[in-house]
Amino acid sequence: MKKNLAIVALSVALTLLAACNTVKGAGRDIESVGSAGEKVIN
Repeated sequence: MKKNLAIVALSVALTLLAACNTVKGAGRDIESVGSAGEKVIN
């Protein structure tokens, strides 16, 4: 039973970490688009 609980907890932790990295990457992409647009305007 403890082994199953550990597997579930690890799976949840890995999922949360992957989601965090995805959001961070999307934020970087949006920031780079904003910077490129700003360069075009100036």
